[in-house]
Amino acid sequence: MAVTPIDLLACSIRLQQGGRISADSTAADADQGGWRLRAFHAKTDADVHADHWEVHPEAEEVVSCLIGKIRLCLRPERPGQEEEEVILAAGTAAIVPRGRWHRIELVTPSSIMAVTMPRGSRSEERAEA
Repeated sequence: MAVTPIDLLACSIRLQQGGRISADSTAADADQGGWRLRAFHAKTDADVHADHWEVHPEAEEVVSCLIGKIRLCLRPERPGQEEEEVILAAGTAAIVPRGRWHRIELVTPSSIMAVTMPRGSRSEERAEA
């Protein structure tokens, strides 16, 4: 099997059961089994869908900032609580607990990498505070 470079900013890497790894240039892999590694560059909040919450019920998610600085926002778990904010500078990461609604905002343009099991993931629009 030939080994070829993979453009991480143009595809997702799927880590499948049995040790198989594949690159997929489509976004339609959310309901397939296994883990997904995705890297992308974001210039504005629109690039990270800062106006939407997302949740991954099947697994935790690692969100890492490779270049730049981002704000990882965690939805309050109970009414009346404040959003939690975690600032991730270049070279840092955070683990989002399974089933915890979260979103990303940019502090500066950034390159971001996330790893999770996307099966069952959902998103919903953020209500303005």
